[in-house]
Formats: sequence, C-alpha cells, structure tokens
Amino acid sequence: MATLSCQFHLAIQRPPCNSRVRPSFSCSAQPSQSNIKVVVQYLLKKFSALLYMVIKKLSVPNLGKQVVINGAAKEIGRAAVIAVTKARGMEVAGAVDSYCVGEDIGKVCDMEEPLEIPIMNDLTMVLGSISQSKETGVVVDFTQPSAVYDNVKQATAFGLRSVVYVPRITVDTISALSAFCEKASMGCLVAPTLSIGSILLQQAAISASFHYNNVEIVESRAHATDLPSPDAIQIANNLSNLGQIYNREDLPTDVSARGQVLGEDGVRVHSMVLPGLPSSTTVYFSGPGEVYTIKHDITDVQCLMPGLLLAIRKVARLKVTDRIAEYTLCLAPSILFRTLQK
Repeated sequence: MATLSCQFHLAIQRPPCNSRVRPSFSCSAQPSQSNIKVVVQYLLKKFSALLYMVIKKLSVPNLGKQVVINGAAKEIGRAAVIAVTKARGMEVAGAVDSYCVGEDIGKVCDMEEPLEIPIMNDLTMVLGSISQSKETGVVVDFTQPSAVYDNVKQATAFGLRSVVYVPRITVDTISALSAFCEKASMGCLVAPTLSIGSILLQQAAISASFHYNNVEIVESRAHATDLPSPDAIQIANNLSNLGQIYNREDLPTDVSARGQVLGEDGVRVHSMVLPGLPSSTTVYFSGPGEVYTIKHDITDVQCLMPGLLLAIRKVARLKVTDRIAEYTLCLAPSILFRTLQK
C-alpha cells in the first residue's frame, strides 16, 4: 500500500523587545505532489476493480447457466458445446452420447483445453449430478424422435427444462409433451429450426403469399435423407390454409418432373441432391410480369448456434411447451422471432 509522507517546516516568531508576549511556534505538514498522485491512482484502481465486479455480477444472466448437451458427439452437438462454453452466463454441465463414451468433450470438440467433462451414455446419471445446483438447468436434446418424450420426462423429474431440436418429431409427440409439461408447470421448447435466416425466410414467405398466386419451393441438399426436407414441409404448411389456391393452371397435373404437391393448396416442392451442394431453400413467387424469389443457404452448422443460445435463455421462463417457429396464422407466434424483435 502506498504511504503518505509529510515535510514539516518549523517557524519561530520572536516578539519585539519591549513586548511581553511569549514566543510562538508553528509547524505545517505539506504532502508532496508525487505522493498525492500515487494515493489517487491506488484509490482509483481499487474503485475500478470494485465497479467491474458489481457490473459483471449484475450483467450475467442466471437463466440456463447449467447446460447438458444430449447428443454431444454429433456435429451439431459439438458446435453447441463450443457455443455454450463461449456464451456469457452459461456453462456446459454434462455431455451425453452413445459414442466416444468416457472421452473428454472438450477434446472431442477440438478445443484448446479439455473441459474435464467426460461423455456419458446415461442421461439419468448426468441429470442427478447437477440437479442439486442452485442455477437454472437446461437440457438440449439432439437425439431421435422416439427418445424425445422420455428424455424430456427425465429432465423435468430432475427440475431441468428442455430445448428439443430433433427433425421429424411427430405432432403426437409434441401434444404429449405439451400435456406433460403443463401438469409439471415446466418449460419445454420444441424447435422446428434454430436458423434465424430460415425463420426470416418463412416469415417473408407468409407475407408474400397474400400477393401472388403461383409458388414453388426448390431445395438442394448434399445428401438424400428425408426428402422433402422438414424446412420445405414447414414452408408448405405455413402457406396452406390461408385461403389461397396456388398454381391453378397446372394443379391437376401428375407429371413427376413438376415436383411433389404438399398439402391441398397446390404448393409444389422440388428436391435436388448433389454432393458438395450447400443446404439451400428457395421459394419462388410469381405474378403478372414479375418473379419474387426468397433464398436461404446454410453453409455451416454454426448458423444454428445464435438461435440455440436464444432458445436456452428463453426456455427458462416458459411454464408450458411452446415452439420457436410456428408460422401459420392459427398457431402461436414465433418465440425466436419475437425475441429478435425485442
């Protein structure tokens, strides 16, 4: 600690010869300018450190801090581990998968330092190890449609909320989850997509559908799995039941090259599969003298991470099952889109 030194100056005042007043003595303490500067700098440093700690404590959210990644060894699971590790106010509390069991999830994700969290194939054991924490817990589920209900049920039993991103999840499963979570008063967020760009595309497609009578969806994928894709099916469902019949001129055609009709309102989808192509979805609208095109490309799984982090923070406030991306007018509005608008 800095010390304050003083310089004393002694002054003696002698009275006149004929005066009977006693001599007086006085002294003054004058700290040097350099010592004052040292003390001020020291106090400012201490105050700045204290202010930083207060601001940090107030700014770090408590929602969704303990995150368990179920399906951590998958490509999207590894990306989620890295994203959660870097996110403010969150930390990876567990990693579950049937592959790479026993290996450190940090090493599996090629991170600079290990996270000292081994991959386990027992979800119940992982949930039990963190259920006593005072922080809010969230389980991110990247598994299979058949396992989602049991996984959410286990997470709820341990007091953790769930974010589910599993393609091809059935409506019956979502209904069952909704009923279960409503009884438990526990939030569960089922996300048809985590891509912010995909959500914006689908919102724009709904707006355009009121102005054009012709629409077709063209998608490209690097691998032929589950075609038409969930994104194309979601777009077609969003555009259906809006009081619009599309492509009236060739609606009854059975020519295979014209693509597959999804729904009863004439929305056609064409799926193209070529190795090396990015995951792309394009919606074409046309009217007299013009073509309106909306396109979205996914080049890396990293594009899903901002949506995932938003979902983790949002699900901690939910008391019943809700979905990120419901676009039709008769369904609930998009949670993620409303979060972006805020």
